[in-house]
Amino acid sequence: MRKLTLALVLAVALVGAVSAQLPVNLYGRAAVGANGVVAAAKPEASQVGIDILKKGGNAVDAAVATGFALGVLEPNANGVGGGGFMIIKMKDMTDPVVIDFREMAPGKSSPTMYLGADGKVVPKSTYEGGLSVGVPGDSMGLLYALEHYGSGKLTRADVIQPAIQWALQGIPVTVNLESIIKDNFGKLVQYENGAQIYLKDGLPYETGDVIYNPDYARTLAKIVKEGSDAIYKGEIAQAIVNEVQKRGGILTMDDLANYQVKIRKAVEGDYRGYKVYSVPPASSGGTHLIEILNILENFDVKKIGFETPQAAHLWSEILKLTFADRSKYMGDTDFVKVPLDGLTSKDYAKAQAARIDMNASMNNPPPGDPYKYESGSTTHFSVMDKEGNMVAVTKTINYFFGSGVVVPGWGIIMNDEMDDFVATPGSVNSVQPGKRPLSSMSPTLVLDSKGRSFMAIGSPGATRIFPTVAQVISNVIDFGFPIQEAIMAPRVYQAASGDLHLEGRYPVSALDGIKKLGHNVSIHLDWDAYFGGVHAVVYDYDKGLLYGGADPRRDGQAKAF
Repeated sequence: MRKLTLALVLAVALVGAVSAQLPVNLYGRAAVGANGVVAAAKPEASQVGIDILKKGGNAVDAAVATGFALGVLEPNANGVGGGGFMIIKMKDMTDPVVIDFREMAPGKSSPTMYLGADGKVVPKSTYEGGLSVGVPGDSMGLLYALEHYGSGKLTRADVIQPAIQWALQGIPVTVNLESIIKDNFGKLVQYENGAQIYLKDGLPYETGDVIYNPDYARTLAKIVKEGSDAIYKGEIAQAIVNEVQKRGGILTMDDLANYQVKIRKAVEGDYRGYKVYSVPPASSGGTHLIEILNILENFDVKKIGFETPQAAHLWSEILKLTFADRSKYMGDTDFVKVPLDGLTSKDYAKAQAARIDMNASMNNPPPGDPYKYESGSTTHFSVMDKEGNMVAVTKTINYFFGSGVVVPGWGIIMNDEMDDFVATPGSVNSVQPGKRPLSSMSPTLVLDSKGRSFMAIGSPGATRIFPTVAQVISNVIDFGFPIQEAIMAPRVYQAASGDLHLEGRYPVSALDGIKKLGHNVSIHLDWDAYFGGVHAVVYDYDKGLLYGGADPRRDGQAKAF
């Protein structure tokens, strides 16, 4: 019945009839309010953020509280053992600021650290166990945002206490979380500290059960008292180092003590009169999001149509070109030269667009030459308040349950972000001490043609992140979809080569046309988390209302007041 209802909703949106009369709260995911909206991957986390706004906190206060709460409520995807990116634009800022709290390679890292005696990468070494663990940045990044951009009205205790409460009272096991635990059962069993928390008598929790994590509550309480020093110095830091080294890692106390967040300038572009800001390297996501939109702008998307064979073909060809560039040029700009101006140049996009044949699929195209145009498992949540203050945050421990390494006594799941490096020497993204691995995270802010706060958006989903964010932005700007419909629409994904991936609800009537254009097609589930989980907020100035959209592919739900 839901499929039929959605089909009717999208059909209405396509012809442009009565879409404004559609119910705001499609399937309980959306929210609308005049004062503030938080859209996160767990409804409980969204409510934490809303409660902070109600107490007089600003969008950053709410984002920090939501971030700490998600570390408890969605522990498989994020937490103080991980890292991420935050982009902030307060109403009085001329330009947004990016807080990079991405993980770093330990000081004893090397480009050959994952190679065995035969010169080949040792199986699982990059994504399970201690050697896969990077220096985490999560708590330092969140607290930096609170200290520098928070309202000043709320203390660390105010914004972290809700997370502590959830860790003590227990988090509900949803269908989604039950499935993730079952899929990662082997990892949890192998690293027994995780099994003690996330398995029940040695077996996966079931939907409706409750998972308690008092050890993690202790960690958060220590952060309240000591700030980020609680993680980077002292007994928790020593416990992290001991456990990571016990599991074969090379993390040291010096690595933790020397970690720093980076404050970076956002990459920026514009799409059909809207200003787009996103995160720079070590995330590739923001740069390539803008590259995608720049190329897309060269085509009459409305004329091509929504969910037509030509639409899927166009997205496929744009993504092939973008991913070829990503592989060639992207890395940590503290270590390698990245042609950011060229990759985000309108002229470069025009040259890339000219390579696309709308009647035939490209086969493994080479990267372009942006230097000619030079002038120089994850979670996401978005927050916006009535003043137009915007925050978008994407953070992660990488694979579900990260490296599998869990710090005994403190309940911290350590990331496996070292897997985001190229595991062999010779790449711009090869391992180096202190380097940040390449990411696809793309927390993004959009201003309207009048320069007003319009959209905060982002998604989890590895390399599917920035293609997914680009599609949702296009759905809103090109087709006029309300944000919830834009999120729910079927998605496509294409790497530099290989199959064109379509979500199962993409119209069957379009498949023959897509194949005739030369594409091999891979059909996914109707609602597939493979394509990410977008959480976004849009400001409708005509109505004076904020609209939050959340993704049914995850457990997301927006909250508002």
